[in-house]
Amino acid sequence: MEEGKDRKKGSSLPGSFTVGAIALVFLIIGYQAAVFIHHAATVKLAADRDRPDTVYVIDSALAKTVISSGAGGGVEKSGGKVVVRKNAPRSEYAVAAREKAVPRRVESFRFNPNTVSLEDLKRLGFSEKQAQAIDNYRQKGGRFRRPGDFAKSYVVSDSVFARLEKYIDIPKIDINKADSTALLDLPGIGPWFAGRIVSYRKALGGYNSMDQLLEIKNFSQERYDGLKDLIVLSKPQPYPLWTLPEEELKKHPYISGAEAHGIVLYRNHNKKEALSVDGLLKAGVISEEHAGKLGRCSIAPLAEEVQ
Repeated sequence: MEEGKDRKKGSSLPGSFTVGAIALVFLIIGYQAAVFIHHAATVKLAADRDRPDTVYVIDSALAKTVISSGAGGGVEKSGGKVVVRKNAPRSEYAVAAREKAVPRRVESFRFNPNTVSLEDLKRLGFSEKQAQAIDNYRQKGGRFRRPGDFAKSYVVSDSVFARLEKYIDIPKIDINKADSTALLDLPGIGPWFAGRIVSYRKALGGYNSMDQLLEIKNFSQERYDGLKDLIVLSKPQPYPLWTLPEEELKKHPYISGAEAHGIVLYRNHNKKEALSVDGLLKAGVISEEHAGKLGRCSIAPLAEEVQ
C-alpha cells in the first residue's frame, strides 16, 4: 500500500517545473510582443523618412533660412510656390533603423553636386554615410567643376553616375559678372589671376569674347584650354567710345594715350554720322591692330550715349 502511494506521488509534476513552464510561455509571448512593437516602430520611422513634413512658403530666401536652421531638407519649385522639405531631428538609432527598414525610394532630379543638401543626396539614392562623405569633401574645399569630377568620387558607383549624369547641373561662371572669389573655382586660377581677370574686364568695359583672357599677362593657352568649357559670357554694356573724356579713353587696353587724344579731336571735327572705328583707322588716328581689336568690341552709337 505504501509502495503504491509512493508510485502515484512520483508520477505528478514538480511545482517548480509548472512555474518554469508558465514563465517560458510568458517569455515567448513577451518576445513576440517586443518583435511586433519593434517592427511597427521601424515601419513608422521608414514612413516618416519617405514622407517628410512639407511647408509651403512664397519667399525663396525664407525657404532657405528654414532648412538651414535645422535638419537636412531640400527646396524645390512646385506650382508656383517654393516647397520646403524638412525632416525633424532624430536620434542616430532612429536614423539607422529607418535606413535598414526598407530600401530608400530612389529619385532622379536636376541637382548641383556642389550645393545639393544631404537629404536630397539621400533622395538621389546615396546612403547616409555616402552623402556625408560627399559633404565632407565639399566642406574641405573640394569642388565638382564638371560632371566627370562627381564620377571620380569613391562613393559614386558607375551605375549611379550613369543614372544621374544627365541630371547634374553645374552652373558655368560668367566672366562678365563673377567677382574674384567666384573665379577662384576655375582650375588654374588663383587670387592673382582672379584679380587680373576682374581688373582687365573693367578696363575693357566688359569682355566681348572669351579668348580676350589670353591678353592678360602670363595667361597661357594651356590655362585657357583648361577652363574654357567652364565659363560663359553675357553681353557687356556697349563701350561709350564717342563720349568718354581723353583721360578715360586712354585707360582702355586698345587705346594709347596719343590715340585717345586723336579720338577726341576726330569726334570734335566730324559729323556724328562719320564716327566709326573704320573712320578712325582711315584717318590714321588708331593703329590697324587696335582698330581690329576695337572692331570686335561692342561700341555704343553716339545717339545711345547721349541718352
